[in-house]
Amino acid sequence: MSIATPSRQNPAPVPQADTLVRQALRKVTIIATLPEVTAKILQIIEDPRSNASELKKIISNDPALATRILKVVNSAFYGLAGQVTTVERAVVMMGFGEIKNLAVAANVSALFHSADVSGPFTAKDLWRHSLSVAIAAREMAKMSKLLRNKTSEAFLGGLIHDLGLVIHMQMHPDKLGLVCSLAHKQLTEGITPVNFCALERQMIGVDHEQLGHALTENWRFPELYQQIVGFHHHPKMARTEARDMTTLVYLADTLVCRNFDGFNLTGRSQQMDAAELQRMGIESDKLEALVPTIPSLVDAALPIFS
Repeated sequence: MSIATPSRQNPAPVPQADTLVRQALRKVTIIATLPEVTAKILQIIEDPRSNASELKKIISNDPALATRILKVVNSAFYGLAGQVTTVERAVVMMGFGEIKNLAVAANVSALFHSADVSGPFTAKDLWRHSLSVAIAAREMAKMSKLLRNKTSEAFLGGLIHDLGLVIHMQMHPDKLGLVCSLAHKQLTEGITPVNFCALERQMIGVDHEQLGHALTENWRFPELYQQIVGFHHHPKMARTEARDMTTLVYLADTLVCRNFDGFNLTGRSQQMDAAELQRMGIESDKLEALVPTIPSLVDAALPIFS
C-alpha cells in the first residue's frame, strides 16, 4: 500500500485537520478538562516570580498528590539517601524544577488509562512506551553537554509526547486501530515501516502531533512542552528555543521504538541522527550502554507513576 507523505513545512494544520482538531477538543469527554491542581502547577511553571513555597502550598492541599510525590521521591527510581516525609523536604532534596514536573507527571499518567488504543496494542502498552521515552530522554539529557541541567524537563517532555494519541483513543478508536494494525502488519512482515503520522493523516485526516499540540495549547502547558508534543517527529520545525529538547525527545522516541516491544510504531521509520547526537555531546558508546538498562528502569517506575 502506497502511503502519501503530506508536507509539514507549515506547522499550522491544513483546513481539514484544523476542523478535526476543533471537533476533537469540543467532544473529548474524559480528558477535556485538566485537573485543577495540575492547571495551577502549570501556572507556577510559567510564572518566573513563583517560588517553592507556592508550589508546596498547592501540593499540600491535595493529599493524594502529595502522597504520590513522596512515594516517587522515596522510591529506588531516585535513590535518595534517607526518608523524605514532607513536601517541604522533597522540594529541598529534589529541587523546585524537579518537583513541579513530577507533580504534573503524577496527574498526567491517569490520562493514558482512560481508553484503549485498539488494534494490536493496549493503553498499557502506550503508557509503558511513554514512560520508556521519558526515562530514555532523562538519561540522554544527563549525557548531553547541552541539556544536562534539563533532566526534569526531558522526563516530562518524553512522558507527554504522545498525548495526541490519547485524543485518537477517545475520538477515533476504530480508525486508530486500523492505522496501528496496518503499521504493525508491515513491521512484522519485514516491510519498510510506514511514516505513522502520514498514515494517520491519510486514514483519519489529522495526526497525533497536531492533536497533541492543540491539546497542550488549550491546557496552557508551557511553550516548551507544546513544541515537544507538536513536533517530536519533526524537531527541526520546532521553535528555536525548544528545538534542542524536542530533538532529544525525538531521539529518545526513536531509540525506544527501535529497541523495545510494546507500542513502538510511531518512531519505527525514524533514524538516529548521528549529527544531532554529536552536536548534543551524547557519545555513542554511552548510548549503547544505556539501552539494556531501560527495561529495568521502566519496571521500577511503572508502579510509582501508574
